[in-house]
Amino acid sequence: QVQLVESGGGLVQAGGSLRLSCVASGRSSYAMGWFRQAPGKEREFVASIRWSGGIPYYGDSVKGRFTISRDNVKNTVYLQMNSLRPEDTAVYYCAAQMTVGGRYAYWGQGTQVTVSS
Repeated sequence: QVQLVESGGGLVQAGGSLRLSCVASGRSSYAMGWFRQAPGKEREFVASIRWSGGIPYYGDSVKGRFTISRDNVKNTVYLQMNSLRPEDTAVYYCAAQMTVGGRYAYWGQGTQVTVSS
């Protein structure tokens, strides 16, 4: 089992920044991802990173504005979100991918991000 706890969401004005954190505990995973879901929309991939390092991946809508990073000592993954837009408003979830190419099997409870115009 893997337990994931997100934090850092909140209300911010357009153009502002927020940093989300996701603390992982339990079994070790291969990679971590951030996803988001806005009301009435499909869940969207935001970013992912392997615990071993390497190139992170980003969804097209956040490239150049969001940065994913990890702290292996703290078992924590971060999502730094800059230049936020109203369309970034969503519940943000972190998830754990247990194997290469595997599905994201474990999910956090989500944290709300609201960007006002």
